[in-house]
Amino acid sequence: MRPGIDLAGKRVLVVGLARTGLVTSLFAAGYGAIVTATDEKQESELLETAQRLRAAGVVLELGAHNRDVFLRQDLIVLSPGVPANLPPLELARSRRIPVWSEIELAWRFLRGKLIAVTGSNGKTTTTALIAHILQSASIPTLVGGNIGTPLLSLVETSTDSTVTVAEVSSFQLETIDSFRPEIGVLLNLTPDHLDRHASFEEYAAAKMRMFDNQTDRDAAVLNADDPEVSRRMPSRPQIHWFSRRKRVAQGAYLRDGQIFFRDHGSEYPLLHRDQIPLRGEHNVENVLAASSAAYLAGAEPAAIAEGVQSFRAVEHRLEFVAEIGGVSYYNDSKATNVDAALKAIEAFPGSLYVILGGKDKGSSYTPLREPLRTRAKAALLIGAAAEKIAVDLSGAVPCFHAVTLERAVELAAERAQRGDIVLLAPACSSFDQFENYEHRGHAFKSLVARLENKPVAGAGPRKG
Repeated sequence: MRPGIDLAGKRVLVVGLARTGLVTSLFAAGYGAIVTATDEKQESELLETAQRLRAAGVVLELGAHNRDVFLRQDLIVLSPGVPANLPPLELARSRRIPVWSEIELAWRFLRGKLIAVTGSNGKTTTTALIAHILQSASIPTLVGGNIGTPLLSLVETSTDSTVTVAEVSSFQLETIDSFRPEIGVLLNLTPDHLDRHASFEEYAAAKMRMFDNQTDRDAAVLNADDPEVSRRMPSRPQIHWFSRRKRVAQGAYLRDGQIFFRDHGSEYPLLHRDQIPLRGEHNVENVLAASSAAYLAGAEPAAIAEGVQSFRAVEHRLEFVAEIGGVSYYNDSKATNVDAALKAIEAFPGSLYVILGGKDKGSSYTPLREPLRTRAKAALLIGAAAEKIAVDLSGAVPCFHAVTLERAVELAAERAQRGDIVLLAPACSSFDQFENYEHRGHAFKSLVARLENKPVAGAGPRKG
């Protein structure tokens, strides 16, 4: 039984008015709360949002965060982009005012079973794949969270028979209270968001909070090949491992090109490695994790195999964009950290022009040196992190300072020959030049589309 909360008459402050903050404010107001919403942006930057919230009776505090407003609340709910250590939040906690993420509030209202997916990389693809498999198995399924649809948006359509599949981030997990998924999936742990978390240990601890409230009736799906995951194994839930490299006692694994699932001594063949339609070894791991979660949620092996085979890549994740003059263009704008960029690069055998850069997140780019040296013809650097990337890659691969994404695409098109690949895998966040990774990915695709309408030097005759 989930702990409920009666919002009627409660003073609720929503911090941050991006997509999640808007949904949270309207949800709380709809359940009778006295809602105040605050954002450091000026009203001129939030005109449409401000209009909708005022129409719903929400009080707005814009342009700054007023600490006195924080102290007058019964509950504070954060949007994912809001740092959990803001001084007014710390002050509110000292007065024992609960500070929750949106997923904590949503979980208390959601009906049915919840599968939560986290990790440094692969969250969106795995979340979408689990949902697709369950839908293929005719299991009523909802999908949301950090994948683009706030969990609160799914509350009214959830039922006792639905399975909700949610992508959850470290930002969301660091401010949960009782949040408890019946199935928790941890894909991997590599350094990320070190511009916001004080250390890798703090970041990893935020991820592991997903398992804090699980019981022995719940399941944890964990990567047996990731030492950072293995050494943090939670103690209470039933553990189901997944592995590309070894047989596991309980869970999914790859052996001789075949994926199997083991459950209490029984072993079920699911599908062959060659039947996976996604590029890259990291996507084999995503399939193993998704297959495990879907099986635990009630999908039969045949439905899992069918679901994997009919799945198509999620937008901005190693997404094929076009082939122009024999040059292929791929959009992996979601590669917002070094490990994700590394996986994207390793998904191709070579002949790469890789576009790197954006807002630095505090990690070293040196892990990219060797794969770029062996697989890339050049790195095209953009954004605020370009200088740091150039230093870290010095001597490993030719680096060109393109500054903007538009110029990077132009330079790649000028140099690429038939058979080459142009890959956007930034290894950085997008917030220096774009609103988010989706905005960056759409910009890349638009720039590639423009190439089809003009001659491309060095590429030879264009494909008709």
